[in-house]
Order: sequence, then C-alpha cells, then structure tokens
Amino acid sequence: MWATEDQRDSLVDDDHTRSDDVHHAIPLMTGSSAELYIRPMLSCVGDIDIMTHQDSVLAIPEGYPPPTELPAEFNRRVRVNEIIDSGYPNYVYVQGISYLLTEDSDTGKYNAVRYHERRYVHVGAEAERHQPAWTYTDKDHSIDSVLCMRCLWWPPEAADWPTRHRNYDWPDSATVDLVVRNGSDVVPVAHPLCRQDEWMSKYQWRLSFSRAEIVLLNTWMPVQQMVYHMLRIFTKTTHVIDITDSSGTRILSNYHLKTLTLWACEMTPQSWWTNDMNVVRICVKLLHIFSDWLKSKICRHYFVSNCNLFYDTMLLEIIVSRLVPLTESWLSKWFVNNYLYKCAQLCPDHVSRLFGDVSMSLKVQNAVSAIVNWRRNSALNDLLLVCFRVEYFVSASMSYCNVTAQSCNYWISELKKIDSCLYDYFTAAAFFTCC
Repeated sequence: MWATEDQRDSLVDDDHTRSDDVHHAIPLMTGSSAELYIRPMLSCVGDIDIMTHQDSVLAIPEGYPPPTELPAEFNRRVRVNEIIDSGYPNYVYVQGISYLLTEDSDTGKYNAVRYHERRYVHVGAEAERHQPAWTYTDKDHSIDSVLCMRCLWWPPEAADWPTRHRNYDWPDSATVDLVVRNGSDVVPVAHPLCRQDEWMSKYQWRLSFSRAEIVLLNTWMPVQQMVYHMLRIFTKTTHVIDITDSSGTRILSNYHLKTLTLWACEMTPQSWWTNDMNVVRICVKLLHIFSDWLKSKICRHYFVSNCNLFYDTMLLEIIVSRLVPLTESWLSKWFVNNYLYKCAQLCPDHVSRLFGDVSMSLKVQNAVSAIVNWRRNSALNDLLLVCFRVEYFVSASMSYCNVTAQSCNYWISELKKIDSCLYDYFTAAAFFTCC
C-alpha cells in the first residue's frame, strides 16, 4: 500500500495526536532472575532487570517486508523502523520510520504505508519519547527497566546459529525453533570502541538475545546452572571481574561467563557434566578453557559468530595470570572457605559451629550435610523473604508503570516467572491502585 506525501504526513501527525490509542510498555524479565531456576543460599541474582518495548513500535531487518499480522500485544497503529548494519558485529543503527502499520478492524490484518525517511533513530530521543526506562532502588534491592525495540525476526547477523552442526544435540531442534520464533530485540548500547564518538554513541544500538538466553538457560541441567552460578560467585569474590581498563570500564562481565557456559553446553556431551557431578572440577576445566580464550584474545559471541567479545586486549594477560594456576585442590579449598563457610553463617549456631574444624574430609561432609538439612527445613523462612521481595517489587511496579487491564496481563505473566505468589500480590495492588 502506498500513499502520497500529504497522506503520509497526515498519518504521522495522526499517529502522534490520537487520544483514543493507549500505548503500553510491554515488559520482559531478563537476566538471572529469569534465567536461573536454582535458588542457591548465596544468590548471584542482584538487580532485577526488565526490558520494556512499546506496543506501538517495531523493528525489522533492513529489506524485510512489513508484517501483515502481529502478536496481540501490539497496538492497532505501529511504527516500523529498519535495522541497519553498523559495520561493528552485533551492533546496528535503527532507521525510522520505514512503514506505518494500521490494523484493519474487519480482518485483523495490518495494512502498511511506506515511508522513505533516511534519518537514524536517536537513542536519547527515543527514550524521551516513550519513557519506559526507570530504576527503583532501596537499601536492599534494585529494579532496572531498560528501553528496547522489539524485532519479531531472528537477526540476519546470527543466521548461521539455527543451522550450525551440533555434535551433542544441545540445544535440540525444538528449542532452536522456539528461540528463532521468539525473535530478538535491539537495545540502546554503543560498541565499546564507539562510546567516545559523539555521533555513534548517540545512534548505535546492540542486538539483544535475552529472549534466546532465557529459553536456553532454562533447558540447562541443574549442574550446568550450578556451574554458571559458581563461576560468577568465584570471579566476583576474587575480584577477577573487577579488573578495569584505563577508562575504568570492566574488561570482563558476567556475559563472558554466560558465553563460556553456553559454548560448553553445546560442545560437550551430557556425560561430561553428569559422570561424577563434581562442580569444582568442571569449574576448573572451564576456567582453563577461558584462560585459553584470553591468551588468544578471542571470545566468540555465542550467536553472532563473527563478533569477538574481547574488545580491549591490553590487560587480558593479568586475568590469565590469575586463572592459569588454578587447580582442583586450590578451588576446593576456596569453595569451602569462601562459599560453604558463608552459607554456614546463615544457619543456626549449632550448624555454623561445625565449620570451626574442617581439617578432614569427613568433617567437611558432616558440616555440608548439616547445612543441606537445615536448608531443606527452612522453606518457610525462604517464603517470608520472597514475600518481602514481592511487596517491594509490586510497589515499585505500581509507582512507575501505567496500569491498565491490558498492561496488567503482561506484567502478571512476567512477574510469575520470579514467583507464583506475585500473581496474587500484583492483582490485589493493581485493583487497589485503580480504585
């Protein structure tokens, strides 16, 4: 469908001024709170991360035809922007507006009006226009909501990921199909080498595979989730992850560890993880693999094969020097002294006292068994902590989010991923707010 210049201008003006269209910010829980189903005593889940996209904005890869059907979450009038390659793998520009979609009330399908704008979407202007990003913080918690732009298509930049050969059938074909069907997002983040550039820092976006990562990590076996958890705890406790470059930017992030574990899950058989279930041994092997990556200065993005996640290679040798000497014996002692001991401090005195003497293997086993037994019997305490977190989360959501009947459905769906009791709390708070 095509329109004259006057008709196009009229439609765009109408799109900005209609009062009968209510636009919603659609949430997606991301990060560890959505990815990890294990609940360790020492949690690696810090901030709760939410990505929000507007139901009136959609991104499509450059050259793709506009859709005629959209998921129910989208508005009846949708601006379509095109994703343009930036020359930096995994980073793009967003060109808008390429199409304006209007839903036909009779058929439910969308009609497209073509535009030929050549402007790029300014990150700050887009955030100011929709205002979906917010942060809620108190002394114990933080919730971050970040603007994203929804793309219903799997990115061409990752076209080889669904079809590449996998020796050990992980992820299996059904999971791959689900990941691809979920599409992707773009988020307003510039490439590390472009953040000092006045223009690129304002107009560059990054492809986000958060939807894919949530699906994949939830298919991991418990031991795989435990290993990922332990890698994060170890690098944080030993401050490996805190090493920064001259600008103060961290060289490593949790995303490097996630990438390491994703590749390990794909490149090793299930028996590699389950034969002896030795989490420490697996962690040592993975950290040595990561050391090899650091030496070669290459950390391949799990989805975008030509993207290297090591951008600043000047200080990688410092990290290598800390990881190469690691042995299973050393990490076992670290695990007892820096992880199990902290778990014991959360237990009653008669349990924590057992860690006063862990000089023999049998004594360590007895102390660990006592922690496990106490943990299994402390379900009510855990539930109480969850309730406190829920009350905080709901109050934050009600403070920052436009509550309507439609938006409540999306929020409830996402909040249930943290804990099922969020459904009751959020519903009650929403009714109270709307009354």
